[in-house]
Amino acid sequence: MNSEWILSTQGPKTFARLPILGTTASRTLEENAIQNHPPGYLMQRAGLALAKLSLAVAPHAHVFWIACGRGNNGGDGLEAAIHLHQWGKEIHVSMPAANKPLPTDAGLALARAGQAGLAIHDHAPDHWDACIDALLGIGLTNAPTGTYADWIGLINSRSCDVISADIPSGLMADTGDAPGACVAATHTLSMLSLKSGLLTFQGRDACGSVWLNTLGVDASKESTAWLNHLPVVHQRPHLSHKGSFGDVAIAGGTLGMQGAAVLAARAALQSGAGRVYLVLLPSAQGSTSVDVPADIMQRHADALQPQQFTLVVGCGGGEEIAHTLPRWLMESKHLVLDADALNAIAASADLQKLLQGRAGDSTVITPHPLEAARLLGCSVSEVQADRLRSAQLLANQFKCTVILKGSGSIIAAPDRVPHINPTGNGKLAIAGTGDVLAGMTGAALARHESAWKAACAACYHHGALADQWMKPTSLTASGLLESI
Repeated sequence: MNSEWILSTQGPKTFARLPILGTTASRTLEENAIQNHPPGYLMQRAGLALAKLSLAVAPHAHVFWIACGRGNNGGDGLEAAIHLHQWGKEIHVSMPAANKPLPTDAGLALARAGQAGLAIHDHAPDHWDACIDALLGIGLTNAPTGTYADWIGLINSRSCDVISADIPSGLMADTGDAPGACVAATHTLSMLSLKSGLLTFQGRDACGSVWLNTLGVDASKESTAWLNHLPVVHQRPHLSHKGSFGDVAIAGGTLGMQGAAVLAARAALQSGAGRVYLVLLPSAQGSTSVDVPADIMQRHADALQPQQFTLVVGCGGGEEIAHTLPRWLMESKHLVLDADALNAIAASADLQKLLQGRAGDSTVITPHPLEAARLLGCSVSEVQADRLRSAQLLANQFKCTVILKGSGSIIAAPDRVPHINPTGNGKLAIAGTGDVLAGMTGAALARHESAWKAACAACYHHGALADQWMKPTSLTASGLLESI
Protein backbone atom coordinates (compact mmCIF):
# COMPACT_ATOMS: atom_id res chain seq x y z
CA MET A 1 0.00 0.00 0.00
CA ASN A 2 1.13 3.54 -0.66
CA SER A 3 1.80 5.92 2.22
CA GLU A 4 -0.82 8.60 2.81
CA TRP A 5 0.11 12.19 3.60
CA ILE A 6 -1.78 13.06 6.79
CA LEU A 7 -0.33 16.37 8.01
CA SER A 8 1.97 18.97 6.58
CA THR A 9 3.42 21.89 8.48
CA GLN A 10 0.60 23.95 6.90
CA GLY A 11 -2.22 21.72 8.14
CA PRO A 12 -4.10 18.50 7.32
CA LYS A 13 -3.67 16.76 3.98
CA THR A 14 -6.56 14.37 4.59
CA PHE A 15 -10.14 14.94 5.70
CA ALA A 16 -10.66 11.38 6.88
CA ARG A 17 -11.58 10.20 10.36
CA LEU A 18 -8.57 8.02 11.21
CA PRO A 19 -7.90 5.82 14.25
CA ILE A 20 -5.12 6.81 16.65
CA LEU A 21 -3.52 4.19 18.89
CA GLY A 22 -1.60 4.30 22.13
CA THR A 23 1.43 2.12 22.80
CA THR A 24 -0.48 -0.81 24.30
CA ALA A 25 -3.04 -0.88 21.50
CA SER A 26 -0.27 -0.51 18.90
CA ARG A 27 1.60 -3.50 20.26
CA THR A 28 -1.58 -5.58 20.31
CA LEU A 29 -2.34 -4.63 16.72
CA GLU A 30 1.20 -5.49 15.63
CA GLU A 31 1.21 -8.83 17.44
CA ASN A 32 -2.10 -9.84 15.89
CA ALA A 33 -0.91 -8.83 12.43
CA ILE A 34 2.38 -10.74 12.78
CA GLN A 35 0.51 -13.96 13.65
CA ASN A 36 -1.13 -13.96 10.22
CA HIS A 37 2.13 -13.77 8.25
CA PRO A 38 5.53 -15.51 8.07
CA PRO A 39 8.41 -14.15 10.21
CA GLY A 40 9.72 -10.80 9.04
CA TYR A 41 6.88 -10.16 6.57
CA LEU A 42 5.43 -7.11 8.27
CA MET A 43 8.87 -5.59 8.91
CA GLN A 44 9.79 -6.06 5.27
CA ARG A 45 6.64 -4.20 4.22
CA ALA A 46 7.43 -1.43 6.68
CA GLY A 47 10.98 -1.16 5.38
CA LEU A 48 9.78 -0.94 1.79
CA ALA A 49 7.30 1.79 2.71
CA LEU A 50 10.03 3.70 4.55
CA ALA A 51 12.44 3.38 1.60
CA LYS A 52 9.81 4.55 -0.90
CA LEU A 53 8.94 7.62 1.17
CA SER A 54 12.62 8.44 1.73
CA LEU A 55 13.30 8.28 -1.99
CA ALA A 56 10.24 10.40 -2.74
CA VAL A 57 11.14 13.21 -0.34
CA ALA A 58 14.91 13.12 -0.99
CA PRO A 59 15.24 11.92 -4.61
CA HIS A 60 18.56 13.67 -5.20
CA ALA A 61 20.24 12.48 -2.02
CA HIS A 62 23.26 10.32 -2.80
CA VAL A 63 24.36 9.25 0.68
CA PHE A 64 21.73 8.02 3.14
CA TRP A 65 22.60 7.58 6.79
CA ILE A 66 20.36 4.87 8.24
CA ALA A 67 20.61 5.28 12.03
CA CYS A 68 19.26 2.04 13.51
CA GLY A 69 18.52 1.14 17.10
CA ARG A 70 18.58 -2.36 18.50
CA GLY A 71 14.83 -2.90 18.46
CA ASN A 72 12.17 -3.46 15.83
CA ASN A 73 12.38 0.19 14.85
CA GLY A 74 15.98 -0.49 13.84
CA GLY A 75 14.78 -3.52 11.89
CA ASP A 76 12.51 -1.26 9.82
CA GLY A 77 15.56 0.89 9.08
CA LEU A 78 17.62 -2.14 8.01
CA GLU A 79 14.91 -3.26 5.60
CA ALA A 80 14.73 0.27 4.15
CA ALA A 81 18.51 0.30 3.74
CA ILE A 82 18.38 -2.90 1.66
CA HIS A 83 15.97 -1.31 -0.82
CA LEU A 84 17.82 2.00 -1.08
CA HIS A 85 21.06 0.10 -1.64
CA GLN A 86 19.45 -1.93 -4.42
CA TRP A 87 18.18 1.31 -5.97
CA GLY A 88 21.72 2.64 -6.30
CA LYS A 89 22.05 4.85 -3.24
CA GLU A 90 25.17 4.93 -1.07
CA ILE A 91 24.16 3.63 2.33
CA HIS A 92 25.81 4.00 5.72
CA VAL A 93 24.06 1.87 8.33
CA SER A 94 24.88 2.63 11.97
CA MET A 95 23.84 0.53 14.96
CA PRO A 96 25.11 0.75 18.55
CA ALA A 97 27.16 -2.21 19.66
CA ALA A 98 25.71 -4.42 22.40
CA ASN A 99 25.89 -7.98 23.73
CA LYS A 100 22.11 -8.39 23.77
CA PRO A 101 20.70 -10.01 20.59
CA LEU A 102 18.14 -8.22 18.45
CA PRO A 103 14.44 -9.17 18.52
CA THR A 104 13.57 -12.01 16.13
CA ASP A 105 12.33 -9.98 13.14
CA ALA A 106 15.05 -7.33 13.53
CA GLY A 107 17.63 -10.14 13.64
CA LEU A 108 16.25 -11.49 10.36
CA ALA A 109 16.51 -7.99 8.86
CA LEU A 110 20.13 -7.73 10.03
CA ALA A 111 20.94 -11.03 8.33
CA ARG A 112 19.23 -9.88 5.14
CA ALA A 113 21.22 -6.64 5.19
CA GLY A 114 24.45 -8.63 5.44
CA GLN A 115 23.42 -10.84 2.53
CA ALA A 116 22.72 -7.68 0.49
CA GLY A 117 26.32 -6.57 1.06
CA LEU A 118 25.65 -3.84 3.60
CA ALA A 119 28.21 -3.20 6.32
CA ILE A 120 26.94 -2.33 9.81
CA HIS A 121 28.93 0.42 11.55
CA ASP A 122 29.02 1.49 15.19
CA HIS A 123 29.66 5.10 14.24
CA ALA A 124 27.99 7.84 12.21
CA PRO A 125 29.24 8.75 8.72
CA ASP A 126 31.30 11.87 8.08
CA HIS A 127 28.81 13.05 5.48
CA TRP A 128 25.22 12.29 4.52
CA ASP A 129 22.60 13.92 2.30
CA ALA A 130 19.54 12.44 4.00
CA CYS A 131 18.92 10.45 7.15
CA ILE A 132 16.49 7.73 8.14
CA ASP A 133 15.95 7.85 11.89
CA ALA A 134 15.20 4.31 13.05
CA LEU A 135 16.83 4.59 16.47
CA LEU A 136 14.01 4.47 18.99
CA GLY A 137 10.36 3.52 18.55
CA ILE A 138 7.17 3.49 20.58
CA GLY A 139 8.73 1.65 23.51
CA LEU A 140 10.63 4.69 24.79
CA THR A 141 10.09 5.31 28.53
CA ASN A 142 12.96 7.65 29.43
CA ALA A 143 15.15 10.30 27.85
CA PRO A 144 17.69 8.83 25.39
CA THR A 145 21.22 8.41 26.72
CA GLY A 146 24.68 7.40 25.48
CA THR A 147 25.09 6.68 21.78
CA TYR A 148 21.40 7.26 21.13
CA ALA A 149 21.50 10.78 22.52
CA ASP A 150 24.77 11.48 20.68
CA TRP A 151 23.38 10.34 17.34
CA ILE A 152 20.17 12.32 17.84
CA GLY A 153 22.34 15.39 18.35
CA LEU A 154 24.24 14.60 15.14
CA ILE A 155 21.03 14.11 13.17
CA ASN A 156 19.74 17.48 14.34
CA SER A 157 23.06 19.20 13.56
CA ARG A 158 22.64 18.92 9.78
CA SER A 159 20.17 20.73 7.56
CA CYS A 160 18.86 17.88 5.45
CA ASP A 161 15.81 15.64 5.08
CA VAL A 162 15.26 13.41 8.09
CA ILE A 163 12.67 10.65 7.80
CA SER A 164 11.68 9.09 11.11
CA ALA A 165 10.42 5.51 11.20
CA ASP A 166 7.13 5.37 13.11
CA ILE A 167 8.01 8.19 15.52
CA PRO A 168 10.91 10.64 15.95
CA SER A 169 13.45 9.09 18.31
CA GLY A 170 13.13 10.64 21.75
CA LEU A 171 9.38 11.37 21.49
CA MET A 172 6.92 9.53 23.73
CA ALA A 173 4.37 7.75 21.54
CA ASP A 174 1.42 8.15 23.93
CA THR A 175 1.86 11.73 25.07
CA GLY A 176 4.01 13.71 22.64
CA ASP A 177 6.39 14.51 25.48
CA ALA A 178 10.11 14.72 24.68
CA PRO A 179 11.89 14.34 28.03
CA GLY A 180 15.38 14.77 26.53
CA ALA A 181 17.12 14.65 23.17
CA CYS A 182 14.60 14.25 20.35
CA VAL A 183 14.99 14.03 16.59
CA ALA A 184 13.58 17.00 14.68
CA ALA A 185 12.26 15.15 11.64
CA THR A 186 11.22 16.71 8.37
CA HIS A 187 8.97 13.70 7.72
CA THR A 188 7.59 10.95 9.95
CA LEU A 189 6.12 7.73 8.57
CA SER A 190 3.78 6.16 11.10
CA MET A 191 3.32 2.45 10.48
CA LEU A 192 0.10 0.45 11.01
CA SER A 193 -1.67 3.41 12.63
CA LEU A 194 -1.25 6.96 13.82
CA LYS A 195 0.12 7.43 17.35
CA SER A 196 -1.27 10.07 19.67
CA GLY A 197 2.19 11.44 20.46
CA LEU A 198 2.66 12.48 16.84
CA LEU A 199 -0.31 14.82 17.01
CA THR A 200 -0.17 16.71 20.28
CA PHE A 201 2.12 18.56 22.69
CA GLN A 202 5.71 18.48 21.33
CA GLY A 203 4.87 15.94 18.65
CA ARG A 204 3.74 18.36 15.96
CA ASP A 205 7.06 20.23 16.11
CA ALA A 206 9.15 17.05 16.23
CA CYS A 207 7.45 15.18 13.38
CA GLY A 208 7.46 17.62 10.48
CA SER A 209 5.06 16.20 7.89
CA VAL A 210 3.22 13.11 9.12
CA TRP A 211 2.59 10.17 6.81
CA LEU A 212 0.73 6.92 7.42
CA ASN A 213 1.13 3.45 5.94
CA THR A 214 -1.26 0.92 7.45
CA LEU A 215 0.66 -1.98 5.84
CA GLY A 216 -2.76 -3.37 4.96
CA VAL A 217 -3.87 -3.71 8.61
CA ASP A 218 -7.16 -2.31 9.94
CA ALA A 219 -6.55 -0.41 13.19
CA SER A 220 -10.06 0.96 13.74
CA LYS A 221 -11.07 -1.65 16.34
CA GLU A 222 -8.08 -0.80 18.55
CA SER A 223 -8.44 3.00 18.49
CA THR A 224 -7.42 4.96 21.58
CA ALA A 225 -8.52 8.22 19.94
CA TRP A 226 -9.64 9.49 16.55
CA LEU A 227 -8.29 12.18 14.29
CA ASN A 228 -10.83 15.00 14.34
CA HIS A 229 -12.11 15.32 10.80
CA LEU A 230 -13.66 17.95 8.57
CA PRO A 231 -17.30 18.26 9.67
CA VAL A 232 -20.14 18.12 7.19
CA VAL A 233 -21.40 21.60 6.39
CA HIS A 234 -25.11 21.60 5.58
CA GLN A 235 -26.48 24.19 3.19
CA ARG A 236 -29.06 26.41 4.77
CA PRO A 237 -32.57 25.60 3.53
CA HIS A 238 -34.17 28.33 1.47
CA LEU A 239 -37.09 28.23 3.90
CA SER A 240 -35.03 29.60 6.82
CA HIS A 241 -35.36 32.53 9.17
CA LYS A 242 -33.25 34.09 11.90
CA GLY A 243 -34.77 31.78 14.49
CA SER A 244 -33.69 28.69 12.57
CA PHE A 245 -30.08 28.84 13.72
CA GLY A 246 -30.35 29.64 17.39
CA ASP A 247 -29.81 32.55 19.71
CA VAL A 248 -26.42 33.05 21.35
CA ALA A 249 -25.75 35.31 24.30
CA ILE A 250 -22.24 36.28 25.35
CA ALA A 251 -21.96 36.99 29.08
CA GLY A 252 -18.65 38.55 30.06
CA GLY A 253 -16.59 41.68 29.64
CA THR A 254 -15.82 43.31 32.95
CA LEU A 255 -14.75 46.95 32.78
CA GLY A 256 -11.57 47.23 30.72
CA MET A 257 -11.98 43.73 29.25
CA GLN A 258 -15.11 44.18 27.14
CA GLY A 259 -13.15 43.50 23.97
CA ALA A 260 -12.93 39.78 24.74
CA ALA A 261 -16.72 39.49 24.98
CA VAL A 262 -17.17 41.48 21.76
CA LEU A 263 -14.74 39.17 19.96
CA ALA A 264 -16.76 36.14 21.08
CA ALA A 265 -20.02 37.82 20.03
CA ARG A 266 -18.67 38.69 16.59
CA ALA A 267 -17.36 35.14 16.17
CA ALA A 268 -20.76 33.68 17.02
CA LEU A 269 -22.45 36.03 14.56
CA GLN A 270 -20.03 35.32 11.72
CA SER A 271 -20.25 31.58 12.42
CA GLY A 272 -23.93 31.53 11.61
CA ALA A 273 -25.90 32.15 14.80
CA GLY A 274 -29.33 33.56 14.01
CA ARG A 275 -29.17 36.25 16.69
CA VAL A 276 -26.39 37.30 19.01
CA TYR A 277 -26.77 39.22 22.27
CA LEU A 278 -24.01 40.82 24.30
CA VAL A 279 -24.46 40.81 28.07
CA LEU A 280 -21.71 42.94 29.57
CA LEU A 281 -21.09 42.68 33.29
CA PRO A 282 -22.44 45.46 35.54
CA SER A 283 -19.12 47.29 35.84
CA ALA A 284 -19.01 47.73 32.05
CA GLN A 285 -22.65 48.63 31.45
CA GLY A 286 -22.86 51.92 29.57
CA SER A 287 -19.16 51.97 28.75
CA THR A 288 -18.33 53.36 25.31
CA SER A 289 -14.68 52.23 25.24
CA VAL A 290 -15.42 49.33 22.83
CA ASP A 291 -17.41 49.50 19.62
CA VAL A 292 -20.20 46.97 19.39
CA PRO A 293 -21.37 46.19 15.84
CA ALA A 294 -24.97 47.07 15.09
CA ASP A 295 -25.64 43.40 14.26
CA ILE A 296 -25.12 42.50 17.93
CA MET A 297 -27.89 43.35 20.39
CA GLN A 298 -27.04 44.36 23.94
CA ARG A 299 -29.03 43.17 26.91
CA HIS A 300 -28.86 43.48 30.67
CA ALA A 301 -28.48 40.15 32.46
CA ASP A 302 -31.82 40.61 34.25
CA ALA A 303 -33.61 40.91 30.89
CA LEU A 304 -32.25 37.61 29.60
CA GLN A 305 -34.05 34.27 29.85
CA PRO A 306 -31.19 31.73 29.86
CA GLN A 307 -33.47 28.80 29.06
CA GLN A 308 -33.93 30.19 25.54
CA PHE A 309 -30.25 30.78 24.74
CA THR A 310 -26.93 29.17 24.16
CA LEU A 311 -24.75 31.13 26.56
CA VAL A 312 -21.02 31.72 26.15
CA VAL A 313 -19.77 32.75 29.57
CA GLY A 314 -16.43 34.01 30.82
CA CYS A 315 -14.70 35.89 28.01
CA GLY A 316 -13.08 38.91 29.65
CA GLY A 317 -15.13 38.27 32.78
CA GLY A 318 -12.44 38.85 35.40
CA GLU A 319 -13.36 38.06 38.99
CA GLU A 320 -16.74 39.73 38.45
CA ILE A 321 -18.05 36.80 36.38
CA ALA A 322 -18.30 34.63 39.50
CA HIS A 323 -21.32 36.60 40.74
CA THR A 324 -23.47 35.68 37.73
CA LEU A 325 -22.21 32.14 37.16
CA PRO A 326 -24.68 30.31 39.47
CA ARG A 327 -27.62 31.54 37.43
CA TRP A 328 -26.08 30.61 34.10
CA LEU A 329 -25.08 27.18 35.35
CA MET A 330 -28.54 26.45 36.70
CA GLU A 331 -30.74 27.95 33.99
CA SER A 332 -28.93 27.97 30.63
CA LYS A 333 -30.18 25.59 27.97
CA HIS A 334 -26.76 25.22 26.39
CA LEU A 335 -23.53 26.57 27.81
CA VAL A 336 -19.97 27.27 26.71
CA LEU A 337 -17.60 28.12 29.57
CA ASP A 338 -14.31 29.84 28.87
CA ALA A 339 -11.54 31.84 30.50
CA ASP A 340 -12.48 33.51 33.79
CA ALA A 341 -15.60 31.39 34.17
CA LEU A 342 -13.32 28.36 34.40
CA ASN A 343 -11.06 30.08 36.92
CA ALA A 344 -14.09 30.89 39.07
CA ILE A 345 -15.30 27.29 38.90
CA ALA A 346 -11.85 25.99 39.81
CA ALA A 347 -11.94 28.13 42.97
CA SER A 348 -15.47 27.16 44.09
CA ALA A 349 -16.74 23.74 45.12
CA ASP A 350 -20.32 25.03 44.86
CA LEU A 351 -19.86 26.10 41.24
CA GLN A 352 -18.25 22.76 40.47
CA LYS A 353 -21.32 20.95 41.79
CA LEU A 354 -23.59 23.11 39.65
CA LEU A 355 -21.52 22.29 36.56
CA GLN A 356 -21.55 18.59 37.36
CA GLY A 357 -25.32 18.69 37.77
CA ARG A 358 -26.09 20.05 34.31
CA ALA A 359 -27.88 17.91 31.73
CA GLY A 360 -25.65 15.68 29.67
CA ASP A 361 -24.30 16.86 26.33
CA SER A 362 -25.36 20.46 26.94
CA THR A 363 -22.09 22.02 28.05
CA VAL A 364 -18.65 22.69 26.57
CA ILE A 365 -15.65 23.97 28.51
CA THR A 366 -12.63 25.35 26.64
CA PRO A 367 -9.61 25.49 28.99
CA HIS A 368 -6.05 26.20 28.01
CA PRO A 369 -3.45 24.15 29.94
CA LEU A 370 -3.21 26.57 32.87
CA GLU A 371 -7.00 26.69 33.32
CA ALA A 372 -7.10 22.90 33.02
CA ALA A 373 -4.45 22.61 35.74
CA ARG A 374 -6.50 24.83 38.05
CA LEU A 375 -9.62 22.74 37.46
CA LEU A 376 -7.75 19.48 38.09
CA GLY A 377 -5.72 20.79 41.02
CA CYS A 378 -2.38 19.92 39.43
CA SER A 379 0.47 21.61 37.58
CA VAL A 380 0.57 22.72 33.97
CA SER A 381 3.45 20.31 33.33
CA GLU A 382 1.28 17.42 34.56
CA VAL A 383 -1.52 18.45 32.20
CA GLN A 384 0.84 18.74 29.25
CA ALA A 385 2.70 15.51 30.03
CA ASP A 386 -0.46 13.54 29.12
CA ARG A 387 -2.95 15.76 27.37
CA LEU A 388 -5.32 12.95 26.38
CA ARG A 389 -5.59 11.76 29.95
CA SER A 390 -5.99 15.31 31.29
CA ALA A 391 -8.81 16.11 28.88
CA GLN A 392 -10.62 12.89 29.73
CA LEU A 393 -10.22 13.51 33.46
CA LEU A 394 -11.82 16.94 33.02
CA ALA A 395 -14.69 15.49 31.01
CA ASN A 396 -15.36 12.74 33.52
CA GLN A 397 -15.02 14.99 36.57
CA PHE A 398 -17.27 17.78 35.31
CA LYS A 399 -19.57 15.65 33.15
CA CYS A 400 -19.27 17.82 30.06
CA THR A 401 -17.50 18.12 26.72
CA VAL A 402 -13.96 19.52 26.90
CA ILE A 403 -11.76 21.27 24.37
CA LEU A 404 -8.28 21.21 25.89
CA LYS A 405 -6.59 23.87 23.79
CA GLY A 406 -2.98 23.76 22.67
CA SER A 407 -0.83 22.02 20.11
CA GLY A 408 -3.10 19.21 18.99
CA SER A 409 -6.23 20.30 20.87
CA ILE A 410 -8.06 17.41 22.54
CA ILE A 411 -11.84 17.06 22.43
CA ALA A 412 -13.11 14.73 25.15
CA ALA A 413 -16.47 13.83 26.70
CA PRO A 414 -17.75 11.19 29.12
CA ASP A 415 -18.16 7.77 27.51
CA ARG A 416 -16.65 8.86 24.19
CA VAL A 417 -13.37 8.08 22.46
CA PRO A 418 -11.50 11.42 22.39
CA HIS A 419 -10.55 13.28 19.22
CA ILE A 420 -7.22 14.98 18.50
CA ASN A 421 -7.61 18.04 16.32
CA PRO A 422 -5.24 18.25 13.32
CA THR A 423 -5.83 21.90 12.42
CA GLY A 424 -4.22 25.03 13.84
CA ASN A 425 -0.68 26.27 14.37
CA GLY A 426 1.44 28.64 16.41
CA LYS A 427 -0.17 31.68 14.77
CA LEU A 428 -3.06 31.18 17.19
CA ALA A 429 -0.76 31.91 20.13
CA ILE A 430 -2.02 35.47 20.49
CA ALA A 431 -4.58 37.11 22.76
CA GLY A 432 -8.21 36.85 21.73
CA THR A 433 -8.14 33.74 19.56
CA GLY A 434 -9.59 31.69 22.42
CA ASP A 435 -12.51 34.12 22.65
CA VAL A 436 -13.12 33.57 18.94
CA LEU A 437 -13.17 29.79 19.51
CA ALA A 438 -15.67 30.21 22.35
CA GLY A 439 -17.99 32.24 20.12
CA MET A 440 -17.68 29.75 17.27
CA THR A 441 -18.49 26.90 19.65
CA GLY A 442 -21.52 28.78 20.92
CA ALA A 443 -22.84 29.24 17.38
CA ALA A 444 -22.35 25.55 16.61
CA LEU A 445 -24.12 24.55 19.82
CA ALA A 446 -27.00 26.93 19.07
CA ARG A 447 -27.64 25.12 15.78
CA HIS A 448 -29.14 22.31 17.83
CA GLU A 449 -26.01 20.22 17.57
CA SER A 450 -24.87 18.20 20.55
CA ALA A 451 -22.12 19.66 22.71
CA TRP A 452 -19.79 16.97 21.35
CA LYS A 453 -20.51 17.70 17.68
CA ALA A 454 -20.35 21.45 18.29
CA ALA A 455 -16.94 21.19 19.96
CA CYS A 456 -15.48 18.95 17.26
CA ALA A 457 -16.75 21.18 14.43
CA ALA A 458 -15.77 24.51 16.00
CA CYS A 459 -12.30 23.29 16.96
CA TYR A 460 -11.62 22.02 13.45
CA HIS A 461 -12.85 25.20 11.70
CA HIS A 462 -11.05 27.50 14.15
CA GLY A 463 -7.70 25.82 13.51
CA ALA A 464 -8.30 25.67 9.76
CA LEU A 465 -8.66 29.47 9.68
CA ALA A 466 -5.14 29.78 11.08
CA ASP A 467 -3.80 27.18 8.63
CA GLN A 468 -5.22 29.24 5.76
CA TRP A 469 -3.72 32.53 6.98
CA MET A 470 -1.19 33.41 4.29
CA LYS A 471 -0.84 37.16 4.82
CA PRO A 472 2.64 38.48 5.65
CA THR A 473 1.25 40.19 8.77
CA SER A 474 0.75 38.36 12.06
CA LEU A 475 -2.56 36.69 12.69
CA THR A 476 -4.74 38.59 15.17
CA ALA A 477 -8.06 37.71 16.73
CA SER A 478 -9.74 40.36 14.57
CA GLY A 479 -8.05 38.94 11.48
CA LEU A 480 -9.23 35.47 12.45
CA LEU A 481 -12.79 36.82 12.69
CA GLU A 482 -12.65 38.38 9.27
CA SER A 483 -11.62 35.08 7.70
CA ILE A 484 -14.55 33.06 9.11
